[in-house]
Amino acid sequence: MYSTLPSKRYNHTLQFLKSVLPAPATILDLGVRNPFSEIMEANGYTVFNTEGEDLDMLPEIVKKYKVDAVTAFEIFEHLIAPFNVLKEIEACKIIATIPLNLWFAKAYRSKTDMWDRHYHEFEDWQFDWLLEKSGWQIQKTEKWTSPINKIGIRPILRKYTPRYYAVYAVK
Repeated sequence: MYSTLPSKRYNHTLQFLKSVLPAPATILDLGVRNPFSEIMEANGYTVFNTEGEDLDMLPEIVKKYKVDAVTAFEIFEHLIAPFNVLKEIEACKIIATIPLNLWFAKAYRSKTDMWDRHYHEFEDWQFDWLLEKSGWQIQKTEKWTSPINKIGIRPILRKYTPRYYAVYAVK
């Protein structure tokens, strides 16, 4: 469907989104506008994005949007306290994906970009617990792998070990 590098992730994410929230729907996508925002719009969704605000410091920013659902695709691992944002969301549906914690690939941290780092990489049960503790009831989950075209032990492990975890939850 999409021929860019993250095409497998985008395809899985879009199919998961369509299965739990068919278009047309209005979405607040946490994080700045990105290529996936455009993919959602091309598939019939109306998308608002946050504008780079620090969601740890201003979790209430999510209340200014009246939407059918909130999406958070690979955003919660960048927050120090994702619980606060999850509690503030007023929409009754959330669709989120996170990179899973892998024993053979530790959390990522850019040395040049303070936002491009992972404070958390969850195991599935940890993310489920975070959602439930912040008032959400999980309705559907899915995992997929993230193989890369390189030679080595880690690329082989990535071919068979789920890397991404998608969750649909309601309040």
